[in-house]
Amino acid sequence: MATVTYDHATRIYPGTERPAVDALNLHIEDGEFLVLVGPSGCGKSTSLRMLAGLEDVNGGHIYIGDRDVTDVQPKDRDIAMVFQNYALYPHMSVADNMGFALKIAGTPKAEIRQRVEEAAKILDLSEYLDRKPKALSGGQRQRVAMGRAIVRQPQVFLMDEPLSNLDAKLRVQTRTQIASLQRRLGVTTVYVTHDQTEALTMGDRIAVLKDGLLQQVGTPREMYDTPANIFVAGFIGSPAMNIGTFDVKDGRAQVGHATVPLDRSVISKLTDADNGKVSIGFRPEALDVVGEGTEDAFQIQVNLVEELGSDAFIYGDLKSSSADLHSGSSDQVIVRVDPRRTPMKGDTIHVTIKTGQAHVFSAATGERLS
Repeated sequence: MATVTYDHATRIYPGTERPAVDALNLHIEDGEFLVLVGPSGCGKSTSLRMLAGLEDVNGGHIYIGDRDVTDVQPKDRDIAMVFQNYALYPHMSVADNMGFALKIAGTPKAEIRQRVEEAAKILDLSEYLDRKPKALSGGQRQRVAMGRAIVRQPQVFLMDEPLSNLDAKLRVQTRTQIASLQRRLGVTTVYVTHDQTEALTMGDRIAVLKDGLLQQVGTPREMYDTPANIFVAGFIGSPAMNIGTFDVKDGRAQVGHATVPLDRSVISKLTDADNGKVSIGFRPEALDVVGEGTEDAFQIQVNLVEELGSDAFIYGDLKSSSADLHSGSSDQVIVRVDPRRTPMKGDTIHVTIKTGQAHVFSAATGERLS
């Protein structure tokens, strides 16, 4: 087992000026499960491939343990990678697929068989060892790919969106298996995904990337409760956080006909660049539905009610406001409500933000102020 350290690691593809990964500084503890997450094109897969040795590092260094592996060949880095594509040999049995890397390395047959059987037992694949990949389901094939990595007993596991090819229900089941398996084996793991739900449920820590730049690193709870900037706030959480930019007057943000009080510490951090405005974020569950006339309540016109059984979400427009209020890529406000008392489309509801659950950001820089 080993730690992993990116020290100002940079990757610039030929013919481009902007780095795909820009001076990445990140330390991953021994035995930690770290998830790299971000939108398509943010540099997360490139970061993983740099660690694997599949992409050149144009600046900085990468360490596995105390060893600088920046210029070391992939086969000499003692890592094992699981790809989105299972990449199994169709003419080989499951056992031969799992043990192939050991066979190439000259490992004795008895040891190969022992390691393969141990991995198969962990992954619940023992009864499939003599089958060919075509006789397996997608989830079973992905477990074979995991087994191929496990039998090598590497210092670091690298996983590049391994669940993307699975259907929704199997993806949920397999992600819990991978997370529990990693904790059982205790191998340092770097896991890449664009799915922030996977990131929140699987990782010991999450690193969010955007345009090749590291935005924030923290535990799932830290990322959810105290996002460092507007991008992280809007990206982490499902449904997405509601975020809007509002005028500040007399120490309060003007939200429609209502106002949101701001702490003095927040007011003191505003600069001329903010131009008398702040950006405020609040999650769907941070809103209380209240009666008309309640102080600091604002009106939302209901456009859609999404009922999920245990939960219900309202999508609507903020009335009496010219502010740009949106949630993720949608220009609507999302409110979580009691699934047994949902309003109808076209109704108007009144909501207030729960005390202490508003996230305040600089309107100019997007950085967190509260």
